[in-house]
Amino acid sequence: MGIGGRTVDFQAMYKDKLITIDQALGLIKSDDEIVVGVGPSEASALLEKLHTISDRVQNVTVISCLPMGPYEFCSDAKYKGRFFHESSFFTANARAARDIGMASYIPTHLHAVATKRLGFRKPRVVFGTASPMDRWGNMSLSLGVTYEKDFMEHADLVIMEVSSRYPVTYGDTLLNIRDVDYVVETDRMPPELHVTKPSEKDLIIGEYISELVEDGSTIQLGIGGIPNAVAQALYNKKDLGVHTEMFTDSMVDLYEAGVITGSKKTLHPGKMVGTFAFGTRRLYDFLDGNPMCEFYRAGYVNNPFVIGQNHKMVSINTSLQVDVTGQCCSEALGTRQYSGAGGQTDTAVGAQLSEGGKSIIALHSTVKNDTISTIVPTLTLGAPVTLTRMDVDYVVTEYGVAALRGRSIRDRVRNLIAVAHPDFRAELRAQVERLQIC
Repeated sequence: MGIGGRTVDFQAMYKDKLITIDQALGLIKSDDEIVVGVGPSEASALLEKLHTISDRVQNVTVISCLPMGPYEFCSDAKYKGRFFHESSFFTANARAARDIGMASYIPTHLHAVATKRLGFRKPRVVFGTASPMDRWGNMSLSLGVTYEKDFMEHADLVIMEVSSRYPVTYGDTLLNIRDVDYVVETDRMPPELHVTKPSEKDLIIGEYISELVEDGSTIQLGIGGIPNAVAQALYNKKDLGVHTEMFTDSMVDLYEAGVITGSKKTLHPGKMVGTFAFGTRRLYDFLDGNPMCEFYRAGYVNNPFVIGQNHKMVSINTSLQVDVTGQCCSEALGTRQYSGAGGQTDTAVGAQLSEGGKSIIALHSTVKNDTISTIVPTLTLGAPVTLTRMDVDYVVTEYGVAALRGRSIRDRVRNLIAVAHPDFRAELRAQVERLQIC
């Protein structure tokens, strides 16, 4: 019932707000800041045509995280001065835009993306994605609520791209048509991330990590060969739970195998909790209408103090480079931004606040056909420290597990060199002595 006993006609309200893509883009002004959803929650139909308004706008900034694309507005240098792209997690497309001077990285932890950005500047526009409206006027933000609702609550203009191909999900995903300014309808499928087949090294690392994961643990996994290998190695575990920033296909596998039950979880027992999802259609179908899976904002899911409330929380992350004291650079190649900090520190710190928790970093011992060691005396000049040495309990390579928790620098150096590639161990020892690291 509406005000004065009158029924609210949500369908009429929706119809009044329905516009075309060109009409939506016609609302964009010079100097606007447009926030778009994380990864597959990007409003790609709108972004694909954003460049078409270049003749009448200047200095339009698009804020993203894990951008999909590529989109012409930030991949063609002729639009310099018209558009700029800022992202809190780089992908290949963002790196390409950076290389032509049209993108920049926003350093932040995932749990603080919204609060820190809003403390600096509020966006005028948010482009979101959702599944179709129900009879109560609600849409589901579907594949993510990492920061989307936070920005929508502060924006002047909320434009939703709606597609029936997007799953309906639960948690904090509902958005009422009354809180939307305009709707654009499409029939597009959400972008998919196909499963990476683990390499032989990945599988060895996965087995080592599985030995650290106890029955009844709550886990966080990412994407790529190593996380997928870890998942494969966990099939002999019992009653695992999920508290993760990202839902992945490997979690579907473990749930269907009876490994993930959530029955031992101390926070949201019986539920798989995340902040966004990215995977194949199989994952999206699993999430569709599934009350076992709940999405909440990153300010909650990735808050280390929330994560720490999970008993035996295990954070499993990857890195690009680890120095012999345990410092991790997981986001850059020297001074050049490669990906982002994401939620790595969030989950690692959270795991250490958990009773029985563990913070694990995994990586191959070498790259470039065994020509470059990833275990190094010092991080590459200019490389950011994504995860401090105080926040790493174990480093795992294909050569074993280096235990760091509670260890001195001397012990850490010894343990990390032991899991480095054999071809580099002597040089590492020599560099440690020369630099007087321990």
